[in-house]
Amino acid sequence: MKGFTAIEALVSIIIFSLATGAITGFIFLSYRTHNYAFEESTAVNEARRGVELMTRDIRAAKTGDNGSYPIERADDKQFIFYSDIDKDGETERVRYFLGTISSGSQTKECTAANRGGSCSVTFSNFLTGELQSALVKVSLEGDLDASDEYVEISADGTPLITDLCEFGCSHCAGRWEGTTTFDVTSQASDNSIQFTADATYPVHRQCPVVSSDHAMRARFELPWTEELIGAGNELKKGVTEPVGNPVTYPADQEKISIITSYIRNDPPIFKYFDKDGNEIISAPFRLTDTKLMGIYLVINVDPNRPPNEFQLESYVQLRNLKTE
Repeated sequence: MKGFTAIEALVSIIIFSLATGAITGFIFLSYRTHNYAFEESTAVNEARRGVELMTRDIRAAKTGDNGSYPIERADDKQFIFYSDIDKDGETERVRYFLGTISSGSQTKECTAANRGGSCSVTFSNFLTGELQSALVKVSLEGDLDASDEYVEISADGTPLITDLCEFGCSHCAGRWEGTTTFDVTSQASDNSIQFTADATYPVHRQCPVVSSDHAMRARFELPWTEELIGAGNELKKGVTEPVGNPVTYPADQEKISIITSYIRNDPPIFKYFDKDGNEIISAPFRLTDTKLMGIYLVINVDPNRPPNEFQLESYVQLRNLKTE
């Protein structure tokens, strides 16, 4: 019996390699398809549980423990209301929203030329979303080498520090000194904040460095984080517990969790209806006239791959507002 020739053996190896590659590719494609289908199914189930959670919480909307009306805000992709979601006898502030966190930073400088002078800078219209936090980093340069030569820094007229550079700064150093950081979230929440640097009288006009014949220069760096409502693909839930007497709901104590990360809504997530079932378009009337809400979610792990988007829709009646 004759054996394989070299050419026959080579052909056999090539055919075997192609067959093995095809089988491997098929297995890999099947695995990827199965894995994607599993991810899509998981995302849909997460969203479905999220809708069930939202309808439960919204149905029980009630007056806040601080006397606030049950509905605080009613936007297309954000709904804020009050409800005792954990049945502990206290009413939480609840926020469902589609959003993402962004950050920004701006820097401005000012100069005081006169003895004991002051200067100011203003940051305005820097937010495109809702402010989460804001800091200001303040640095000085000037005639600041004696214990009676220092600067008061204020934000919107409220002092942040009254003696910056009283110690540790140099005479007309030509570099930034005394750098100190302050939390200015509350002052910056209206999208405008003014900083003032006010030097004591002994701070003389005798520094020629950088800016001719100045007494003091101040540098203000304002970094912030903000929440862009309607952006991104994460549907989130924020909960703020009531504190104090009288009761308040501190914004910085909100606890945020992610409901699902694959929301693709272009249309609104929330719709609002009056007692007659008519959709309410005007924002002010949504707060006072809403009796029924619609929740609509579009879910897709990867919009560039089939299957098509999965849609969930549900309606919930606010039981404590039915007769109002």
